Amino acid sequence: MARRQWSIAGQLFALQAVVVTLLVLAGAAGAVWLARSDARQAAQEEVLAVAQTVARSPDVRAALATADPASTLQPYAESTRLATGTDFVVVMAPDRTRFSHPTRELIGQPFVGEIEPALAGQPFTVTNVGTLGESVRAVVPVYDDQRRLVGLVSVGITTSAINRKLLNQLPVLLGVAAPALALAATGSWLLSRRLRRQTHGLGPAQMTRMYEYYDAVLHSVREGLVVLTTDRRVALINDEGRRLLGIGADAPVIDRPVAGIDLPPAVAELLGSGRDALDEAVLAGDRVLVANQRITRFEGAVLGTVLTLRDQTELRTLASELDSVRALTEALQAQTHESANRLHTVLTLVELGRADEAVRLGTRDLALAQQLTDRVVGAVTEPALAALLLGKSAQASERGVDLVIEPDCRLDDSPLPTNDLLTVVGNLIDNALEAVAGTPAPRRVRVFVGTVDDELVVRVADSGPGLAADRVAEAFQRGWSTKSTGRGLGLALIGQVIHRHGGRSEVGRSEDGGSLFTVRLPVGLRR
Repeated sequence: MARRQWSIAGQLFALQAVVVTLLVLAGAAGAVWLARSDARQAAQEEVLAVAQTVARSPDVRAALATADPASTLQPYAESTRLATGTDFVVVMAPDRTRFSHPTRELIGQPFVGEIEPALAGQPFTVTNVGTLGESVRAVVPVYDDQRRLVGLVSVGITTSAINRKLLNQLPVLLGVAAPALALAATGSWLLSRRLRRQTHGLGPAQMTRMYEYYDAVLHSVREGLVVLTTDRRVALINDEGRRLLGIGADAPVIDRPVAGIDLPPAVAELLGSGRDALDEAVLAGDRVLVANQRITRFEGAVLGTVLTLRDQTELRTLASELDSVRALTEALQAQTHESANRLHTVLTLVELGRADEAVRLGTRDLALAQQLTDRVVGAVTEPALAALLLGKSAQASERGVDLVIEPDCRLDDSPLPTNDLLTVVGNLIDNALEAVAGTPAPRRVRVFVGTVDDELVVRVADSGPGLAADRVAEAFQRGWSTKSTGRGLGLALIGQVIHRHGGRSEVGRSEDGGSLFTVRLPVGLRR
Protein backbone atom coordinates (compact mmCIF):
# COMPACT_ATOMS: atom_id res chain seq x y z
CA MET A 1 0.00 0.00 0.00
CA ALA A 2 1.48 3.32 -1.06
CA ARG A 3 2.22 5.75 1.69
CA ARG A 4 -0.08 8.75 1.59
CA GLN A 5 1.82 11.98 1.08
CA TRP A 6 0.88 15.14 2.86
CA SER A 7 -0.05 18.07 0.69
CA ILE A 8 1.81 21.35 0.97
CA ALA A 9 -1.28 22.91 2.56
CA GLY A 10 -1.49 20.10 5.13
CA GLN A 11 2.18 20.34 6.01
CA LEU A 12 1.95 24.10 6.33
CA PHE A 13 -1.10 23.84 8.60
CA ALA A 14 0.61 21.26 10.85
CA LEU A 15 3.77 23.36 11.02
CA GLN A 16 1.84 26.52 11.80
CA ALA A 17 -0.24 24.72 14.44
CA VAL A 18 2.91 23.47 16.18
CA VAL A 19 4.65 26.84 15.96
CA VAL A 20 1.60 28.76 17.19
CA THR A 21 1.02 26.32 20.04
CA LEU A 22 4.66 26.56 21.11
CA LEU A 23 4.54 30.35 20.90
CA VAL A 24 1.36 30.53 22.99
CA LEU A 25 2.76 28.09 25.54
CA ALA A 26 6.02 29.99 25.68
CA GLY A 27 4.09 33.23 26.12
CA ALA A 28 1.97 31.70 28.87
CA ALA A 29 5.07 30.34 30.60
CA GLY A 30 6.73 33.73 30.33
CA ALA A 31 3.65 35.40 31.72
CA VAL A 32 3.57 32.94 34.66
CA TRP A 33 7.25 33.52 35.34
CA LEU A 34 6.79 37.28 35.23
CA ALA A 35 3.73 37.04 37.47
CA ARG A 36 5.63 34.87 39.94
CA SER A 37 8.55 37.29 39.93
CA ASP A 38 6.21 40.23 40.41
CA ALA A 39 4.43 38.39 43.23
CA ARG A 40 7.73 37.72 45.03
CA GLN A 41 8.79 41.32 44.57
CA ALA A 42 5.45 42.55 45.88
CA ALA A 43 5.70 40.17 48.83
CA GLN A 44 9.20 41.44 49.67
CA GLU A 45 8.02 45.03 49.58
CA GLU A 46 4.95 44.19 51.65
CA VAL A 47 6.77 42.30 54.44
CA LEU A 48 9.49 44.96 54.62
CA ALA A 49 6.92 47.72 55.01
CA VAL A 50 5.02 45.83 57.71
CA ALA A 51 8.24 44.99 59.57
CA GLN A 52 9.41 48.60 59.51
CA THR A 53 6.02 49.78 60.77
CA VAL A 54 6.07 47.30 63.65
CA ALA A 55 9.68 48.16 64.50
CA ARG A 56 8.84 51.86 64.79
CA SER A 57 5.78 51.27 66.99
CA PRO A 58 6.18 52.83 70.52
CA ASP A 59 4.19 49.94 71.97
CA VAL A 60 6.78 47.46 70.66
CA ARG A 61 9.66 49.50 72.06
CA ALA A 62 7.94 49.81 75.44
CA ALA A 63 7.12 46.11 75.58
CA LEU A 64 10.74 45.15 74.84
CA ALA A 65 11.80 47.13 77.95
CA THR A 66 9.48 45.17 80.26
CA ALA A 67 10.29 41.97 82.11
CA ASP A 68 7.65 39.94 80.13
CA PRO A 69 7.60 41.30 76.52
CA ALA A 70 5.69 38.28 75.21
CA SER A 71 2.52 39.05 77.12
CA THR A 72 2.21 42.35 75.27
CA LEU A 73 3.86 41.59 71.94
CA GLN A 74 2.05 38.28 71.14
CA PRO A 75 -1.45 39.84 70.92
CA TYR A 76 -0.10 42.86 69.06
CA ALA A 77 1.78 40.71 66.56
CA GLU A 78 -1.21 38.47 65.88
CA SER A 79 -3.56 41.38 65.33
CA THR A 80 -1.02 42.91 62.92
CA ARG A 81 -0.59 39.59 61.07
CA LEU A 82 -4.30 39.17 60.58
CA ALA A 83 -4.75 42.79 59.54
CA THR A 84 -1.93 42.70 56.94
CA GLY A 85 -2.54 39.20 55.58
CA THR A 86 0.97 38.04 56.29
CA ASP A 87 1.83 34.55 57.60
CA PHE A 88 3.90 35.51 60.61
CA VAL A 89 4.98 38.55 62.64
CA VAL A 90 7.82 37.69 65.00
CA VAL A 91 9.35 40.07 67.51
CA MET A 92 12.58 38.76 69.02
CA ALA A 93 15.46 39.73 71.19
CA PRO A 94 18.89 40.31 69.61
CA ASP A 95 19.83 36.77 70.76
CA ARG A 96 16.99 35.27 68.52
CA THR A 97 14.58 34.59 71.44
CA ARG A 98 11.02 34.86 70.09
CA PHE A 99 8.45 37.03 71.91
CA SER A 100 5.68 36.31 69.37
CA HIS A 101 4.81 33.61 66.83
CA PRO A 102 1.62 32.24 65.21
CA THR A 103 2.39 28.96 66.95
CA ARG A 104 2.38 29.72 70.67
CA GLU A 105 4.52 26.68 71.51
CA LEU A 106 7.43 28.28 69.65
CA ILE A 107 7.44 31.51 71.75
CA GLY A 108 10.63 31.64 73.79
CA GLN A 109 12.52 29.45 71.33
CA PRO A 110 15.26 30.79 69.05
CA PHE A 111 14.31 32.28 65.67
CA VAL A 112 15.35 30.19 62.63
CA GLY A 113 16.88 32.12 59.76
CA GLU A 114 19.30 34.84 58.83
CA ILE A 115 19.41 37.98 61.03
CA GLU A 116 23.04 39.15 60.79
CA PRO A 117 22.48 42.16 58.48
CA ALA A 118 19.71 43.45 60.83
CA LEU A 119 22.03 43.08 63.85
CA ALA A 120 24.41 45.33 61.94
CA GLY A 121 21.62 47.90 61.59
CA GLN A 122 20.62 47.08 57.98
CA PRO A 123 16.99 46.05 57.21
CA PHE A 124 16.84 43.30 54.55
CA THR A 125 14.62 40.76 52.84
CA VAL A 126 15.48 37.13 52.15
CA THR A 127 13.91 33.78 51.29
CA ASN A 128 14.55 31.21 53.98
CA VAL A 129 13.09 27.95 55.25
CA GLY A 130 11.70 28.24 58.78
CA THR A 131 9.24 26.49 61.02
CA LEU A 132 6.37 27.37 58.64
CA GLY A 133 8.28 26.28 55.56
CA GLU A 134 9.90 28.39 52.86
CA SER A 135 8.92 32.03 53.11
CA VAL A 136 9.80 35.49 51.88
CA ARG A 137 10.70 37.45 55.04
CA ALA A 138 11.99 40.83 56.10
CA VAL A 139 14.10 41.46 59.23
CA VAL A 140 14.26 44.99 60.68
CA PRO A 141 16.18 46.19 63.81
CA VAL A 142 14.35 47.89 66.72
CA TYR A 143 16.08 50.78 68.50
CA ASP A 144 15.22 52.53 71.77
CA ASP A 145 15.33 56.26 72.29
CA GLN A 146 19.11 56.13 72.88
CA ARG A 147 19.59 54.35 69.50
CA ARG A 148 20.48 51.10 71.15
CA LEU A 149 19.49 47.80 69.47
CA VAL A 150 16.85 46.29 71.72
CA GLY A 151 15.23 43.75 69.40
CA LEU A 152 14.35 42.58 65.87
CA VAL A 153 11.12 42.28 63.93
CA SER A 154 10.63 39.62 61.23
CA VAL A 155 7.54 39.55 59.00
CA GLY A 156 7.06 36.88 56.33
CA ILE A 157 4.77 35.35 53.73
CA THR A 158 5.15 31.70 52.85
CA THR A 159 5.95 30.65 49.27
CA SER A 160 2.85 28.44 49.25
CA ALA A 161 0.69 31.51 49.93
CA ILE A 162 2.33 33.34 47.05
CA ASN A 163 1.72 30.35 44.76
CA ARG A 164 -1.92 30.22 45.80
CA LYS A 165 -2.32 33.81 44.68
CA LEU A 166 -0.74 32.87 41.32
CA LEU A 167 -3.14 29.95 40.93
CA ASN A 168 -6.03 32.32 41.53
CA GLN A 169 -4.75 34.41 38.57
CA LEU A 170 -4.30 31.35 36.29
CA PRO A 171 -7.91 31.34 34.94
CA VAL A 172 -7.41 34.92 33.78
CA LEU A 173 -4.18 33.93 32.02
CA LEU A 174 -5.82 30.92 30.39
CA GLY A 175 -8.75 33.11 29.39
CA VAL A 176 -6.34 35.25 27.39
CA ALA A 177 -4.17 32.41 25.99
CA ALA A 178 -7.03 30.16 24.84
CA PRO A 179 -8.70 32.75 22.51
CA ALA A 180 -5.26 33.70 21.13
CA LEU A 181 -4.54 30.05 20.36
CA ALA A 182 -7.98 29.57 18.81
CA LEU A 183 -7.58 32.71 16.67
CA ALA A 184 -4.13 31.64 15.46
CA ALA A 185 -5.39 28.12 14.68
CA THR A 186 -8.34 29.53 12.71
CA GLY A 187 -6.03 31.80 10.72
CA SER A 188 -3.69 28.89 9.97
CA TRP A 189 -6.64 26.75 8.84
CA LEU A 190 -7.96 29.46 6.52
CA LEU A 191 -4.49 29.98 5.03
CA SER A 192 -4.08 26.24 4.60
CA ARG A 193 -7.45 25.99 2.89
CA ARG A 194 -6.58 28.76 0.46
CA LEU A 195 -3.19 27.21 -0.27
CA ARG A 196 -4.78 23.80 -0.81
CA ARG A 197 -7.18 25.32 -3.33
CA GLN A 198 -4.33 27.08 -5.15
CA THR A 199 -2.03 24.03 -5.20
CA HIS A 200 -4.87 21.56 -5.90
CA GLY A 201 -3.85 19.50 -2.89
CA LEU A 202 -0.46 18.51 -4.34
CA GLY A 203 2.49 17.60 -2.15
CA PRO A 204 6.03 19.02 -2.41
CA ALA A 205 7.40 15.96 -4.23
CA GLN A 206 4.52 16.00 -6.71
CA MET A 207 4.92 19.72 -7.42
CA THR A 208 8.71 19.37 -7.79
CA ARG A 209 8.33 16.44 -10.16
CA MET A 210 5.60 18.24 -12.11
CA TYR A 211 7.73 21.37 -12.47
CA GLU A 212 10.80 19.40 -13.58
CA TYR A 213 8.83 17.35 -16.15
CA TYR A 214 6.85 20.30 -17.48
CA ASP A 215 9.93 22.48 -17.75
CA ALA A 216 11.84 19.74 -19.58
CA VAL A 217 8.93 19.07 -21.95
CA LEU A 218 8.17 22.72 -22.68
CA HIS A 219 11.78 23.49 -23.58
CA SER A 220 12.38 20.34 -25.64
CA VAL A 221 9.27 20.12 -27.84
CA ARG A 222 9.62 21.25 -31.44
CA GLU A 223 6.50 23.39 -31.29
CA GLY A 224 6.49 27.00 -30.19
CA LEU A 225 4.34 27.69 -27.16
CA VAL A 226 3.09 31.05 -25.90
CA VAL A 227 0.78 31.34 -22.89
CA LEU A 228 -1.01 34.59 -22.08
CA THR A 229 -2.87 35.59 -18.94
CA THR A 230 -6.40 36.96 -19.02
CA ASP A 231 -5.03 40.54 -19.17
CA ARG A 232 -2.97 39.68 -22.30
CA ARG A 233 0.41 39.40 -20.57
CA VAL A 234 2.98 36.78 -21.47
CA ALA A 235 2.99 34.08 -18.78
CA LEU A 236 5.23 31.57 -20.61
CA ILE A 237 7.15 31.18 -23.84
CA ASN A 238 9.38 28.20 -24.58
CA ASP A 239 12.66 28.06 -26.49
CA GLU A 240 11.08 27.09 -29.81
CA GLY A 241 8.54 29.89 -29.48
CA ARG A 242 11.35 32.42 -29.02
CA ARG A 243 13.17 31.04 -32.05
CA LEU A 244 10.15 31.08 -34.35
CA LEU A 245 9.13 34.60 -33.29
CA GLY A 246 12.67 36.00 -33.41
CA ILE A 247 12.82 36.77 -29.67
CA GLY A 248 16.23 36.54 -28.03
CA ALA A 249 16.82 33.92 -25.34
CA ASP A 250 17.53 36.65 -22.78
CA ALA A 251 14.86 39.11 -23.91
CA PRO A 252 12.61 40.05 -20.94
CA VAL A 253 9.14 39.20 -22.23
CA ILE A 254 7.64 37.32 -19.25
CA ASP A 255 4.85 39.30 -17.53
CA ARG A 256 4.96 41.98 -20.23
CA PRO A 257 1.86 43.01 -22.22
CA VAL A 258 1.82 41.31 -25.60
CA ALA A 259 1.17 44.70 -27.21
CA GLY A 260 4.54 45.94 -25.95
CA ILE A 261 6.59 43.11 -27.51
CA ASP A 262 8.10 43.32 -31.00
CA LEU A 263 6.27 40.45 -32.70
CA PRO A 264 5.50 39.70 -36.35
CA PRO A 265 2.31 41.59 -37.28
CA ALA A 266 0.26 38.47 -38.01
CA VAL A 267 1.21 36.84 -34.69
CA ALA A 268 0.64 40.07 -32.76
CA GLU A 269 -2.83 40.40 -34.30
CA LEU A 270 -3.72 36.80 -33.44
CA LEU A 271 -2.51 37.08 -29.84
CA GLY A 272 -4.17 40.46 -29.37
CA SER A 273 -7.52 39.24 -30.67
CA GLY A 274 -7.74 36.30 -28.27
CA ARG A 275 -9.89 34.42 -30.78
CA ASP A 276 -9.72 30.69 -31.41
CA ALA A 277 -7.60 29.61 -34.37
CA LEU A 278 -7.25 26.17 -35.94
CA ASP A 279 -4.28 25.44 -38.22
CA GLU A 280 -4.15 29.06 -39.32
CA ALA A 281 -1.18 30.06 -41.48
CA VAL A 282 0.65 33.18 -40.26
CA LEU A 283 3.86 34.85 -41.39
CA ALA A 284 6.79 35.49 -39.09
CA GLY A 285 9.62 37.10 -41.00
CA ASP A 286 10.68 34.62 -43.67
CA ARG A 287 8.80 31.76 -42.02
CA VAL A 288 5.33 30.33 -42.60
CA LEU A 289 3.89 29.19 -39.27
CA VAL A 290 0.80 27.15 -38.56
CA ALA A 291 -0.91 28.58 -35.49
CA ASN A 292 -3.46 27.03 -33.14
CA GLN A 293 -4.92 29.23 -30.41
CA ARG A 294 -7.38 28.28 -27.70
CA ILE A 295 -8.81 29.93 -24.59
CA THR A 296 -7.97 27.71 -21.62
CA ARG A 297 -10.35 27.10 -18.71
CA PHE A 298 -10.13 25.22 -15.42
CA GLU A 299 -13.27 24.34 -13.52
CA GLY A 300 -15.17 26.91 -15.55
CA ALA A 301 -12.77 29.80 -14.87
CA VAL A 302 -10.82 31.35 -17.78
CA LEU A 303 -7.08 31.01 -17.17
CA GLY A 304 -5.77 32.66 -20.32
CA THR A 305 -4.85 31.87 -23.93
CA VAL A 306 -2.50 29.23 -25.31
CA LEU A 307 -0.89 29.65 -28.75
CA THR A 308 1.07 26.84 -30.42
CA LEU A 309 3.23 27.42 -33.50
CA ARG A 310 4.67 24.95 -36.02
CA ASP A 311 7.23 25.91 -38.64
CA GLN A 312 5.99 24.80 -42.05
CA THR A 313 8.17 27.01 -44.24
CA GLU A 314 9.88 24.13 -46.01
CA LEU A 315 6.66 22.14 -46.20
CA ARG A 316 4.83 25.09 -47.79
CA THR A 317 7.68 25.55 -50.28
CA LEU A 318 7.57 21.87 -51.19
CA ALA A 319 3.79 22.04 -51.45
CA SER A 320 4.09 24.98 -53.82
CA GLU A 321 6.57 23.08 -55.95
CA LEU A 322 4.31 20.03 -55.83
CA ASP A 323 1.39 22.14 -57.02
CA SER A 324 3.51 23.30 -59.93
CA VAL A 325 4.52 19.74 -60.75
CA ARG A 326 0.92 18.58 -60.43
CA ALA A 327 -0.26 21.36 -62.73
CA LEU A 328 2.47 20.45 -65.21
CA THR A 329 1.46 16.78 -65.03
CA GLU A 330 -2.18 17.64 -65.61
CA ALA A 331 -1.19 19.85 -68.53
CA LEU A 332 0.93 17.05 -70.03
CA GLN A 333 -1.96 14.64 -69.56
CA ALA A 334 -4.25 17.07 -71.32
CA GLN A 335 -1.67 17.51 -74.10
CA THR A 336 -1.31 13.75 -74.40
CA HIS A 337 -5.05 13.37 -74.72
CA GLU A 338 -5.19 16.23 -77.22
CA SER A 339 -2.28 14.83 -79.19
CA ALA A 340 -3.94 11.41 -79.30
CA ASN A 341 -7.11 12.98 -80.68
CA ARG A 342 -5.16 14.88 -83.34
CA LEU A 343 -3.16 11.79 -84.25
CA HIS A 344 -6.36 9.83 -84.77
CA THR A 345 -7.64 12.70 -86.88
CA VAL A 346 -4.47 12.68 -89.02
CA LEU A 347 -4.63 8.89 -89.46
CA THR A 348 -8.29 9.07 -90.41
CA LEU A 349 -7.51 11.77 -93.04
CA VAL A 350 -4.74 9.56 -94.46
CA GLU A 351 -7.09 6.57 -94.63
CA LEU A 352 -9.61 8.74 -96.45
CA GLY A 353 -7.00 9.67 -98.99
CA ARG A 354 -6.76 13.25 -97.88
CA ALA A 355 -3.04 13.17 -97.19
CA ASP A 356 -2.43 16.86 -97.91
CA GLU A 357 -4.89 17.95 -95.24
CA ALA A 358 -3.38 15.44 -92.79
CA VAL A 359 0.11 16.87 -93.38
CA ARG A 360 -1.05 20.44 -92.96
CA LEU A 361 -2.88 19.61 -89.68
CA GLY A 362 0.09 17.72 -88.20
CA THR A 363 2.78 20.19 -89.23
CA ARG A 364 0.77 23.20 -88.01
CA ASP A 365 0.40 21.90 -84.43
CA LEU A 366 3.99 20.67 -84.44
CA ALA A 367 5.26 24.03 -85.67
CA LEU A 368 3.36 25.93 -82.98
CA ALA A 369 4.61 23.65 -80.20
CA GLN A 370 8.16 23.67 -81.54
CA GLN A 371 8.08 27.43 -81.95
CA LEU A 372 7.07 27.89 -78.29
CA THR A 373 9.69 25.38 -77.13
CA ASP A 374 12.42 26.98 -79.19
CA ARG A 375 11.56 30.46 -77.90
CA VAL A 376 11.49 29.38 -74.26
CA VAL A 377 14.59 27.17 -74.40
CA GLY A 378 16.49 29.73 -76.40
CA ALA A 379 15.69 32.55 -74.01
CA VAL A 380 15.99 30.64 -70.71
CA THR A 381 18.96 28.37 -70.12
CA GLU A 382 17.80 27.43 -66.63
CA PRO A 383 16.27 23.96 -67.28
CA ALA A 384 13.86 23.99 -64.35
CA LEU A 385 12.57 27.47 -65.24
CA ALA A 386 12.21 26.53 -68.90
CA ALA A 387 10.24 23.43 -67.97
CA LEU A 388 8.07 25.49 -65.66
CA LEU A 389 7.26 28.04 -68.37
CA LEU A 390 6.45 25.29 -70.90
CA GLY A 391 4.20 23.58 -68.35
CA LYS A 392 2.43 26.82 -67.46
CA SER A 393 1.95 27.50 -71.17
CA ALA A 394 0.23 24.16 -71.60
CA GLN A 395 -1.85 24.77 -68.47
CA ALA A 396 -2.86 28.22 -69.74
CA SER A 397 -3.78 26.83 -73.14
CA GLU A 398 -6.01 24.25 -71.48
CA ARG A 399 -7.79 27.04 -69.59
CA GLY A 400 -8.20 29.13 -72.73
CA VAL A 401 -5.59 31.69 -71.67
CA ASP A 402 -2.90 33.01 -73.95
CA LEU A 403 0.40 32.83 -71.99
CA VAL A 404 2.83 35.17 -73.74
CA ILE A 405 6.58 34.98 -73.10
CA GLU A 406 7.86 38.52 -73.73
CA PRO A 407 10.23 38.74 -76.72
CA ASP A 408 13.00 40.36 -74.67
CA CYS A 409 12.75 37.69 -71.94
CA ARG A 410 16.20 36.14 -71.42
CA LEU A 411 17.95 34.52 -68.49
CA ASP A 412 21.28 32.84 -69.19
CA ASP A 413 22.32 32.13 -65.61
CA SER A 414 20.00 32.62 -62.63
CA PRO A 415 21.64 34.32 -59.64
CA LEU A 416 18.79 32.99 -57.51
CA PRO A 417 18.53 29.46 -56.01
CA THR A 418 16.37 27.33 -58.26
CA ASN A 419 13.67 26.71 -55.65
CA ASP A 420 13.32 30.44 -54.93
CA LEU A 421 13.21 31.27 -58.63
CA LEU A 422 10.48 28.70 -59.28
CA THR A 423 8.55 29.95 -56.22
CA VAL A 424 8.51 33.53 -57.52
CA VAL A 425 7.73 32.79 -61.18
CA GLY A 426 5.32 29.90 -60.56
CA ASN A 427 3.22 31.69 -57.94
CA LEU A 428 3.01 34.94 -59.94
CA ILE A 429 1.82 33.01 -63.03
CA ASP A 430 -0.66 30.98 -60.95
CA ASN A 431 -2.13 34.17 -59.46
CA ALA A 432 -2.37 35.71 -62.94
CA LEU A 433 -4.17 32.64 -64.32
CA GLU A 434 -6.60 32.78 -61.41
CA ALA A 435 -7.16 36.50 -61.99
CA VAL A 436 -8.17 36.08 -65.63
CA ALA A 437 -10.31 33.01 -64.96
CA GLY A 438 -13.95 33.77 -65.72
CA THR A 439 -13.19 37.03 -67.57
CA PRO A 440 -14.31 37.63 -71.18
CA ALA A 441 -11.94 36.65 -73.99
CA PRO A 442 -9.30 37.40 -74.93
CA ARG A 443 -7.59 36.30 -71.71
CA ARG A 444 -3.92 37.00 -71.68
CA VAL A 445 -0.96 36.64 -69.30
CA ARG A 446 2.44 38.14 -70.13
CA VAL A 447 5.65 36.92 -68.50
CA PHE A 448 9.10 38.48 -68.44
CA VAL A 449 12.17 37.05 -66.68
CA GLY A 450 15.55 38.68 -67.14
CA THR A 451 18.24 40.98 -65.80
CA VAL A 452 17.75 44.73 -65.99
CA ASP A 453 20.19 47.25 -64.50
CA ASP A 454 22.00 44.69 -62.33
CA GLU A 455 18.73 43.28 -61.04
CA LEU A 456 16.88 40.04 -61.68
CA VAL A 457 13.40 41.14 -62.75
CA VAL A 458 10.34 38.90 -62.81
CA ARG A 459 7.31 40.66 -64.27
CA VAL A 460 3.88 39.08 -64.77
CA ALA A 461 0.93 41.01 -66.21
CA ASP A 462 -2.63 39.83 -66.77
CA SER A 463 -5.79 41.05 -68.47
CA GLY A 464 -7.96 40.44 -65.43
CA PRO A 465 -10.03 42.94 -63.44
CA GLY A 466 -6.93 44.44 -61.82
CA LEU A 467 -6.11 45.20 -58.20
CA ALA A 468 -7.97 47.92 -56.33
CA ALA A 469 -5.79 50.81 -55.20
CA ASP A 470 -6.76 50.36 -51.56
CA ARG A 471 -5.51 46.76 -51.66
CA VAL A 472 -2.13 47.42 -53.24
CA ALA A 473 -0.52 48.02 -49.82
CA GLU A 474 -1.72 44.59 -48.66
CA ALA A 475 -0.05 42.68 -51.50
CA PHE A 476 2.78 40.38 -50.38
CA GLN A 477 1.63 40.78 -46.76
CA ARG A 478 -0.05 38.39 -44.33
CA GLY A 479 -0.79 35.78 -46.97
CA TRP A 480 -2.82 38.07 -49.24
CA SER A 481 -3.78 36.51 -52.58
CA THR A 482 -5.77 37.28 -55.68
CA LYS A 483 -7.37 33.84 -55.44
CA SER A 484 -11.01 33.75 -54.52
CA THR A 485 -10.49 30.61 -52.41
CA GLY A 486 -7.63 29.08 -50.49
CA ARG A 487 -5.33 30.38 -47.83
CA GLY A 488 -3.45 32.80 -50.05
CA LEU A 489 0.11 31.71 -49.33
CA GLY A 490 1.43 32.24 -52.88
CA LEU A 491 2.28 35.90 -52.48
CA ALA A 492 3.36 35.25 -48.91
CA LEU A 493 6.00 32.78 -50.14
CA ILE A 494 7.12 35.31 -52.73
CA GLY A 495 7.38 37.94 -50.01
CA GLN A 496 9.62 35.63 -48.03
CA VAL A 497 11.96 35.18 -50.98
CA ILE A 498 12.08 38.95 -51.46
CA HIS A 499 12.82 39.50 -47.77
CA ARG A 500 15.44 36.75 -47.67
CA HIS A 501 17.40 38.12 -50.62
CA GLY A 502 16.96 41.83 -49.98
CA GLY A 503 14.78 42.53 -53.01
CA ARG A 504 11.68 44.62 -53.59
CA SER A 505 8.28 44.32 -55.23
CA GLU A 506 5.86 46.54 -57.12
CA VAL A 507 2.16 46.23 -57.91
CA GLY A 508 0.57 48.28 -60.68
CA ARG A 509 -1.65 48.28 -63.77
CA SER A 510 -0.84 46.32 -66.92
CA GLU A 511 -1.34 47.51 -70.50
CA ASP A 512 -4.34 45.18 -70.74
CA GLY A 513 -6.01 46.84 -67.76
CA GLY A 514 -5.24 44.06 -65.27
CA SER A 515 -2.60 43.69 -62.58
CA LEU A 516 1.15 43.98 -63.06
CA PHE A 517 3.35 42.30 -60.43
CA THR A 518 7.07 43.05 -60.55
CA VAL A 519 9.75 41.48 -58.35
CA ARG A 520 13.31 42.85 -58.39
CA LEU A 521 16.20 40.99 -56.79
CA PRO A 522 19.94 41.84 -56.72
CA VAL A 523 21.98 39.88 -59.30
CA GLY A 524 24.88 39.42 -56.85
CA LEU A 525 23.11 36.50 -55.16
CA ARG A 526 24.79 33.10 -54.94
CA ARG A 527 23.28 29.77 -55.57
